[in-house]
Amino acid sequence: MKENNFRYTAKDIQVLGGIEAVRLRPSMYIGSTDRRGLHHLVNEIVDNSIDEAMAGFCDKIEVTIHENNVVSVADNGRGIPVGIHPTTKVSAVETVMTTLHAGGKFGGSSYRVSGGLHGVGGSVVNALSAWASVDVKRDGKVYHQEYERGVPKAPLEKVGEAEGNGTLISFLADDQIFEEIDYSFDSLAQSFREMAYLNKGVEIWFKDERTGEEKTFYFEGGIVSFVRHLNRKRVVLQPMPVYISKMVNSTSVEVALQYNDGFTESALSFANCVNTPDGGTHLTGFRSGLTRVLNDYARKYKLLKENEANLTGEDVREGLIAIISVKITDPQFEGQTKTRLGNLEVKGQVESVFAEGLAFHLEENPSEGKRTIEKCLMSARAREAARKARDLVTRKGLYDTATLPGKLADCSEKDPAECELYIVEGDSAGGSAKQGRDRRFQAILPLKGKILNVEKARPEKMLSHEEIRALITAIGAGNGAEFDVSKLRYHRVIIMTDADVDGAHIRTLLLTFFYRYMVQLIENGHLYIAQPPLYRIKRGKEQHWVYTDKEKDALLAKKEGKGMDVQRYKGLGEMNPQQLWDTTMDPEKRVMMQVEIDDVVRVHEIIQTLMGEEVPPRKAFILAHALQVKNLDV
Repeated sequence: MKENNFRYTAKDIQVLGGIEAVRLRPSMYIGSTDRRGLHHLVNEIVDNSIDEAMAGFCDKIEVTIHENNVVSVADNGRGIPVGIHPTTKVSAVETVMTTLHAGGKFGGSSYRVSGGLHGVGGSVVNALSAWASVDVKRDGKVYHQEYERGVPKAPLEKVGEAEGNGTLISFLADDQIFEEIDYSFDSLAQSFREMAYLNKGVEIWFKDERTGEEKTFYFEGGIVSFVRHLNRKRVVLQPMPVYISKMVNSTSVEVALQYNDGFTESALSFANCVNTPDGGTHLTGFRSGLTRVLNDYARKYKLLKENEANLTGEDVREGLIAIISVKITDPQFEGQTKTRLGNLEVKGQVESVFAEGLAFHLEENPSEGKRTIEKCLMSARAREAARKARDLVTRKGLYDTATLPGKLADCSEKDPAECELYIVEGDSAGGSAKQGRDRRFQAILPLKGKILNVEKARPEKMLSHEEIRALITAIGAGNGAEFDVSKLRYHRVIIMTDADVDGAHIRTLLLTFFYRYMVQLIENGHLYIAQPPLYRIKRGKEQHWVYTDKEKDALLAKKEGKGMDVQRYKGLGEMNPQQLWDTTMDPEKRVMMQVEIDDVVRVHEIIQTLMGEEVPPRKAFILAHALQVKNLDV
């Protein structure tokens, strides 16, 4: 760690406003009040510790979920300053925890880079917690303060002696704010894993006392280890990822990449350790540099003939796993959720650093360079074949709405915003859905059997698959790079499958297709999964539809189970049209889940595990989660 070559004191905390609106509109600050927002609280506090690590003053972070759902985050950084703040006239600790936009990230001296752009982390977490506390170790002393729903119970007080420095923040999320206090160990662990990859040499220890699960993340290899982790279930073209790192002015640029034998790209971008799923200037710079350097190399060594067109960005990114990480002094994110980086100067910085480094690597490793270009040329040929396939099916009317699939039962409404498409497995369920629907705004597309696993197929093979072609035609917005969300024929696309193993498999195949070829459908909130009931419970003329085992058990306990007829539904075809409408298609009563991409790394890993070529990882996944499966029907 760095020596403390400058003072981090109370005067470094700048005050920009209050927190009155946080409890009134929590979603403005944490995105939502569901589990995602709950996890956001944890990550806000951990981000503060990561900022200390990026500044060079912290190398260990400990996160604990206690049995009472209190979360504690401790680090061995400098500790929040404890002196009296010149503006607020209270301690800097209290200022940070109770005043919105107060922190050491605005002044420019305490943190050269940080992920906490807005300086709202501690105060927002405090405001949305029923209870919180802070313990600070500084200069041989321990200081303590507690809060209730953001309000201090007493001033900061010195409570004892201490060795070393650091901060411990504990909080209990407020059940008046959040729908349910239920943390996911796996989701949080994945987030901490990313943080450890992006900050080599920093140890993150995570324990869940509710279950006894515990993990420690520490990676000396940094983002090189990250790429190797993402590619561990693939056949790779290079023995080790290419790694490029350089400082440009005050910007740190790090890139690691490695090709595999797959057909899809996974380029993950980060700015100051914040995942930017919507990319931004750093990702644009990387992609420009990659395309330019590979074309220059291919031309120089005549791997591309004079009469051949240049490789496109699509060609050079097929089968690519890449991590792009920049650390900058003044990051300009889009909103508090920080999904896209906007700093214009970063594009040129990343492009120049990466292009120079990659060109040097290819010259030093000619065999790797040749394999890489051969992979790109193969992608180019496949792209041309896919284009011809698209042209062929377009001439046959693939995107012509006048020649929609014969199996599609369309709706009469013409405004896409009012229309929804149900994708249903099999003719039996399709027949019930067609009879039970509201023909005005609900369209039905029955699929015959299981669609192609697109994770293991090239685009031209995907386009030759009859059921997928019908799906693309019905939705009407194209696919892949040509997908245009503005051309959607339905603003709600709903997957409706049976509640059995085959139904789950079909749903997974469809989700894989949409993620790989129509990801904007998910990103723009147009994809849903219907939730048909699992049980019908009857007693005399009284009838109840229940959707989970928990609901069933609660209802049986309430009715004492006497004279109750419990029917388990395995397939949609077991319901008559009226029952299907009442339970699954009536907008006033139905239960649907909106498909969202919460963690792109986790999605990538799950798709590779479940749908990729390698059998051992899939077997290990099934064995690891077997005990979590209920109502398995084989």
